[in-house]
Amino acid sequence: MPETVMSEQKLKALLKAAVIEALEERRDLVRDVVDEAIEDMAMVRAIDEGAESPTIDASEVYKILEA
Repeated sequence: MPETVMSEQKLKALLKAAVIEALEERRDLVRDVVDEAIEDMAMVRAIDEGAESPTIDASEVYKILEA
């Protein structure tokens, strides 16, 4: 069975072309990934802000929610 030898440069070019083609054909996947990343960053920011804010009693929260 003959062995195929491919240069690293050619392999890199083929892989790059395949990734570009996949991204062009599935723009919805790229959009979903970017949306998820933005949501994750917002969640981290909200958690950090919550960690720095003063704590309150649960009954106060329930009063606000029931109003």
